[in-house]
Amino acid sequence: DPALSPGWLRALICKNFHDYMKSIGVGFATRQVANMTKPTTIIEVNGDTVTIKTQSTFKSTEITDDRKVKSIVTPDGSKLVHVQKWNGQETTLVRELVDGKLILTLTHGSEVCIRTYEKEA
Repeated sequence: DPALSPGWLRALICKNFHDYMKSIGVGFATRQVANMTKPTTIIEVNGDTVTIKTQSTFKSTEITDDRKVKSIVTPDGSKLVHVQKWNGQETTLVRELVDGKLILTLTHGSEVCIRTYEKEA
């Protein structure tokens, strides 16, 4: 699947990230700094194992806001659906390849954030 091909992806456009972070409980100061970053997503494929990491000048971690979550990732056609659950809450991260760009749609309740990534050379 091209959306899961190994490599580095740089965030180009981000819509509604601040409100999404607020919705999942990220504090004000962290939201302010995180909203200014342009993270890089690194996809590594090793056999049947796919690792997706996010790095930025602000913070590099697999969960950028320090929530302890249970994650379930499943393929759905050309999409990769990632569901995170914590403290009775749930957020969904859907990754899909559209016109050569990786589109990440984050949903928590009525808040929806869309991040667009482009593959780095």
